[in-house]
Amino acid sequence: MMIRDFIAQFEAWANPAWQEKWDNCGWQIEPGVLEQPVGVLVCLTPTLAVMEEAIALKSQGNPVNLIFAHHPLIFGSLTSIKRGDPIGEMVHLAMAHGIGVYSAHTNFDQVEDGTADVLAQLLDLQNCDPVEATQNGPKNDLGYGRVGTLVPALTLEQLLAKIQTQLAPPELLYSPAVDLQQTIERVAVLGGSGASYIGAVCKTGAQVYLTADCKFHQFQEARDRNLILIDSGHYASERPACAKLVERFQQQDIGWAQLSHQDEDFRYFRARPEPAS
Repeated sequence: MMIRDFIAQFEAWANPAWQEKWDNCGWQIEPGVLEQPVGVLVCLTPTLAVMEEAIALKSQGNPVNLIFAHHPLIFGSLTSIKRGDPIGEMVHLAMAHGIGVYSAHTNFDQVEDGTADVLAQLLDLQNCDPVEATQNGPKNDLGYGRVGTLVPALTLEQLLAKIQTQLAPPELLYSPAVDLQQTIERVAVLGGSGASYIGAVCKTGAQVYLTADCKFHQFQEARDRNLILIDSGHYASERPACAKLVERFQQQDIGWAQLSHQDEDFRYFRARPEPAS
């Protein structure tokens, strides 16, 4: 399959027209690879480390010519590209080595098997609906976040342990709970920065909301609304969806697809020292 057809097939599933106004989905760098067979390296964030990984893989004989990322490379108020700057270096290396960069961000968040669906699947949520519906898809299931029934029901302590096992976050933050043994049946999830959806989540009747990038007063808001807020970190909440994308691509008629090993969390948590005896 050629890259042109590969991208067209993806966009028929996750239309970039669904992106938010502030977003930048689609081609970030296209160095003339549209008519080449697909060799795709999937990552959460397109960084110089990922580009260097792609170049190294290509030098080893792997047919890498596309970095497929969730987060956009070109974002916000970028007004110029210069050698020496991270984005300038990405553009230079992409052009020099014939490796394109494509991003699927808020369009990928909304679709079936997108970032929210993958979280719901990892937690075994059943009968899921969007937290906030957007597009009307074939099954009317497009939108941000997912809310569903936890099967089987778990105690809060068991649910926290399951999240820790499935997502392996370096740190798991959660609202103070009166009873870790309380039964949890209805759970909402949204990968990435989802604190702005707390109000929408509360309307769904969810007892627990798993997301990321929550601030102090957002934990306060959740407590005041009787919602248990769990923050697994941005990377941990969205990286599983990238792995799912690789599986999806490998099932298509393409030559080579792999998950990046150089994706970064960008955060390091220092272990709390043991108290002196």
